[in-house]
Amino acid sequence: MKAAVLYAPKTELVIEDIAISDPGPREVLIRTVACGVCRSDLHFVDGAFPHPMPTVPGHEAAGIVEAVGSDVAHLKVGDHVITFFTVFCGACEFCVSGRPSLCIDPSTRRGKGAPPRLSLKDGTPLAPFLNLSAFAEMMLVHENACVAISKEMPLDRAALLGCAVITGAGAIFNDSQLRPGESVAVIGCGGIGLAAINAAKIAGAGQIIAIDPVADKRALAAKLGATHTLDSNDPDLAKTVAGMTGGGVHYAIEAVGRPNTAELAWTILRRGGTATILGMIAPGGEVKIAGPTFLTGKKLQGSLLGSTRFPIDMPRLVQLYLDGKLDLDTMVAERIALEGVNHALANLRTGDTVRSVIEFA
Repeated sequence: MKAAVLYAPKTELVIEDIAISDPGPREVLIRTVACGVCRSDLHFVDGAFPHPMPTVPGHEAAGIVEAVGSDVAHLKVGDHVITFFTVFCGACEFCVSGRPSLCIDPSTRRGKGAPPRLSLKDGTPLAPFLNLSAFAEMMLVHENACVAISKEMPLDRAALLGCAVITGAGAIFNDSQLRPGESVAVIGCGGIGLAAINAAKIAGAGQIIAIDPVADKRALAAKLGATHTLDSNDPDLAKTVAGMTGGGVHYAIEAVGRPNTAELAWTILRRGGTATILGMIAPGGEVKIAGPTFLTGKKLQGSLLGSTRFPIDMPRLVQLYLDGKLDLDTMVAERIALEGVNHALANLRTGDTVRSVIEFA
């Protein structure tokens, strides 16, 4: 099958034929239909986060089950599925306490001595990328790395749920538990930030403030539900937010991944507010908080994939789209073939596009 292979950081991906194994116990073979090109992929491609090489990147995908291995309990051939990279075991402390996105149990991976799921044509193993390696015509994953969804859901839109939307929407519904009438500021209006804005509208937020330096992204944010948009380059930004909200927002969502934007999320909170950091702050980055401000009762928290409970939350998000409440169409900037993946990554480096979606024939 064709896949986009990354041989070294800061190099272009190479489109070539690779080999894929047969599904083993609790594994599912999926024909990839669509895959979003996410900024998180870029972090690894550009070397900001280390990863074993060679590998096939990609982690925001949807497809159709082609085959299942033994002991697969919840999926069958023909199912339409969304994948997610935080595969869960279902039995550890995190899973049984309702936090499957934090599961790191090794039982979901192939054991030592087992053949690799993916390999080059010469037999060289390909390191699994975030348990998925989705820039490929097929994916071979653990059954708990995907969820079956309604076949009415367009798979090119469903793919976005696999990372951007569950992260942004989960930050509103799960991490913040925003109540109608409360205020929220979203810093960064890429795919994750726009999903958070849309979710805040669905949740009934009173004020939804979108903060981004790019005018086109602020316009998209307004279309998706932002009541106010602000330029992040404004030197008086924090004062502006405080004036608009009577002292700061109830919730701030950081969807950029930089120390200064994480610090901004804290600064623009009202007393007792909560800031959720979604962005991937690179190794070595530090967030500095003035000590006395902890006496205001503010809270700073991290999140992985919006603390999503995948088998429950993802079908609900699908239904919100089918009901016309969750707007995924606006988030798609372009649809491309696999051969266009390097161009899509280049677009992410400029920060001017929302989501490129790879469509497989």
